[in-house]
Amino acid sequence: MVGHSNRIVTGAHYGLRDWLIQRVTAVLMVIYILLFVAIAWTVAPQDHAAWVKIFGHQWMRIATFLFLACLFWHAWIGVRNVLMDYIKPTSIRLTLQILVIVSLLAYLVWTAEILWG
Repeated sequence: MVGHSNRIVTGAHYGLRDWLIQRVTAVLMVIYILLFVAIAWTVAPQDHAAWVKIFGHQWMRIATFLFLACLFWHAWIGVRNVLMDYIKPTSIRLTLQILVIVSLLAYLVWTAEILWG
């Protein structure tokens, strides 16, 4: 029969979804960085009080939190792909992936604590 194959498909098939997520998070991070540079350029904070005033605005806290959430998600996809490519023993790879997930989630909680604590 032409057109039918008997190949076995393996893997998680993250492909397109993760590719798209990395591009979207990268674009959002670039937008934040440009915004942050523009604010730092115009305000030119010289001391701690000036920085506190910049981050005293709720929209800036939310933007910063979203930036770091994008950064952690972007990092997770990259690290997960590296681990899947280079760490072949499943138990070691799974352990490392769990450690990365727990670390990134802890960093996200810490980010919220810093911004709103």
